[in-house]
Amino acid sequence: MAQKVAKVGVKKESGCLYFVDKQGDISCATMARGGTKAKKGAKKVAKAGVKKEKGYLYFVDKNGDISRAPMARGRK
Repeated sequence: MAQKVAKVGVKKESGCLYFVDKQGDISCATMARGGTKAKKGAKKVAKAGVKKEKGYLYFVDKNGDISRAPMARGRK
């Protein structure tokens, strides 16, 4: 189950991949679709400054906020 970490409210555009970067901010990179090449580099969309903890996966949810979920590691 995901837990909301920070409310940012980023408006997502189609054709972009949104992710939480190393600094804990939200960044956007263009995706290669239908034979078009992706542009190099990612641009910072919003500053959140989230401190990441080990063992959690951080992502941008459907509301444009930063959420985290425990990683599934070591299951048998």
